[in-house]
Amino acid sequence: MAIRLNLDVMMARRKMSLTELSDRVGITMANLSILKTGKARAIRFQTLNKICESLHCQPGDILEYVPDDMEEESC
Repeated sequence: MAIRLNLDVMMARRKMSLTELSDRVGITMANLSILKTGKARAIRFQTLNKICESLHCQPGDILEYVPDDMEEESC
């Protein structure tokens, strides 16, 4: 997959726990954990909006495009 989620990085920068972000966004910790670990296959714009609002960031701070050939090299 060519899109990488850097949610854990933004959470660390904002010193926000998974529990706190889950409460603010209104999604379960299990679903937020799936996003955080990069195992999600999709994200709703509504969820992305709430995450950005809670972390005071832009979608580009969380989402990163990584070409498939670059992803293979990092494995």
